[in-house]
Amino acid sequence: MNSTLDICYEDEHLLVVNKPSGVLSQPGRTVDGSIATQIRDAYPLADGPMLVHRLDMDTSGLMVFAKSRAVHRNLQQQFEHRKITKRYSAILSKPPIGIGGNILLPLRLDIDNRPVQIVCAEHGKTATTLWRTIAANAKQSAIATRVILTPITGRTHQLRVHTAHPFGLNAPIMGDRLYGDRHGEEDGRLMLHADWLGFWHPVSSMRIQIQCEAPF
Repeated sequence: MNSTLDICYEDEHLLVVNKPSGVLSQPGRTVDGSIATQIRDAYPLADGPMLVHRLDMDTSGLMVFAKSRAVHRNLQQQFEHRKITKRYSAILSKPPIGIGGNILLPLRLDIDNRPVQIVCAEHGKTATTLWRTIAANAKQSAIATRVILTPITGRTHQLRVHTAHPFGLNAPIMGDRLYGDRHGEEDGRLMLHADWLGFWHPVSSMRIQIQCEAPF
């Protein structure tokens, strides 16, 4: 792990960091290193749990951490009541049909193939994603498409399944080792980045909006 935190916003109550791709949000069963561990080590006087939400190991981008138990509780409640806005930038392995829309595909864990998530109308939990295409840039393959993804719900692997599934965009995110195209850029990373985070500050009640451009 890189020992230097990429801090995008900080005050006495909380901080927002840009998590690198390939780093766990919290310690795993066999891996101790994580962004949560790194932050806990950097802020030993923080009161209560600091980790508020998670990103997949292969996903980079913005994460908010609390410095006190009360702030942690407030931010978690904002997530539960969908008052926190998250947006992601992704590069798909091929152009989807259309320029934007709404994906509604219920998801559940594939118990025979963990941690893979599958679409299941009978037992799946409601999952909703808004999407739209945006202009390509010089770094992007001519056959790929850059999209903005806004999850309304927060299911595990939601964006990855919704883009890859035939009833979704039918266009896997580049570098996705679980749901489709395994070829990303030179480093082989998943081309998914949490580039926008908006929330109400638990103490000042001001709306905080932070943007962090995708590194691809």
